Amino acid sequence: MYDILIIGAGIVGTGIARELSKYKLNIAVLEKDTDVANETTKANSAIVHGGYDAKEGSLMAKLNVLGNSLYENLCSELSVPFKRNGSLVLAFNDEDIEHLNVLYNRGIINRVPGLEIIDQNRLREIEPNVDEKAIAALYCSSAGIVSPWELAEALMDNAVENGVDLFLNTEVKNIEKSDDIFHVHTTTGIFHGKYVFNCSGVHADIIHKMIAPESFKILPRKGEYFVLDKNQGKRVNQTVFQCPSKLGKGILVTPTVHGNLLVGPNAQDINNRYDVSTATDRLDYIKFKGSHSIKGINFRENIRTFAGIRAESDRGDFIVEESSVKGFFDIAGIKSPGLSAAPAITLAALDLLKASGAHLIRKEEFIAPRKHTLFMQLSPEEKAQKIKEDNRFGRVICRCEMITEGEIVEAIHRPVKATTMDAVKRRCRPGSGRCQGGFCGPRVQEIIARELNEDIKDVILDKANSYILIEELKK
Repeated sequence: MYDILIIGAGIVGTGIARELSKYKLNIAVLEKDTDVANETTKANSAIVHGGYDAKEGSLMAKLNVLGNSLYENLCSELSVPFKRNGSLVLAFNDEDIEHLNVLYNRGIINRVPGLEIIDQNRLREIEPNVDEKAIAALYCSSAGIVSPWELAEALMDNAVENGVDLFLNTEVKNIEKSDDIFHVHTTTGIFHGKYVFNCSGVHADIIHKMIAPESFKILPRKGEYFVLDKNQGKRVNQTVFQCPSKLGKGILVTPTVHGNLLVGPNAQDINNRYDVSTATDRLDYIKFKGSHSIKGINFRENIRTFAGIRAESDRGDFIVEESSVKGFFDIAGIKSPGLSAAPAITLAALDLLKASGAHLIRKEEFIAPRKHTLFMQLSPEEKAQKIKEDNRFGRVICRCEMITEGEIVEAIHRPVKATTMDAVKRRCRPGSGRCQGGFCGPRVQEIIARELNEDIKDVILDKANSYILIEELKK
């Protein structure tokens, strides 16, 4: 019997779990996938938006600006990379300049700090590779970039350290309520709880209808991206947008916190909530539009393409509310700027719980998150000491990203264990470089099998049944 059941372990579900773990509550997180942060959270632009784009008075606007302000301290506490690199929205004609003024005025109403419209000369001072046709830009110094999957993993790790139970490979199939208790039927059994948070992303309307009448629909929208090698990462300093359209913020070009260049996304409304395929014609469109903003992008240095699905709702705003069934909370429609707003959404969820009558007692002791080793960022003296303590830190496994065996072993044995190839990759980056695991992959697979004491053939890439090795070839 749990006080709180949280369905979904993306950036919002993990954030709520961590926030509620500060209280004397029995909490369980139910996640259908093999790992946390394995859907929208791992496949987005990784932008912490300033908050000038969201409509005045909307929940998006309020939570975006507040969430942005919380990022620095949160990422510092959790040892997650975050950088306030600023953002630019480019104008190429008079119509675009009118739109910049709309965004600027909206940003002022939304109380976005560090906002100004800059001319062509100032634009080229701060972003020399902007296309010559750009004549002005909206500059927002408070915008930033983050590693969203690392943040979600760190949030969940810290929640588990503080007593939260995480159940992976646990898909919700039905929900019932009797005698003020929710009975959540899953593929691994029935979970009972007093309150339920629906944080299931693109599946939120499906989960909602298991217990309550339909009150919103999720309209999946796919976006595709290029990830370019680090030799392209300094092509821009800020996150560079074009003027947005009704389908979204348009094609952006941005550095990542790990030094790569990200270009995308497009926007395609789809019916299949699992369709993360990419297509040549759509990627060609991203190339064309990205090159329209920043000159000289060498797309031959692409190391990966991917797609993510955004949870658009038919309401056009975030849904953060108690449903018609008391004690069942919908945290839904968390499209962009959902990542930016996530820290504030967790606080709003706490307020919902209090308003519904939950009795909350703060823990006297909250376990602070553990620091994990970033070996290549240590001083020579610290590296020598680390290797002396554990010689596995002296063996580099991933030469593209310079990741040691010691870091991989640490990742495997964090509170939320990394049991798949991609789970290790998301936590400490082996396989994220130019060769995309072509050289280090087999060695990482061996380390996972050894550390988890399992047959190497049972180590999967990511999703359930994504086996890498089937059988040994006969000589």
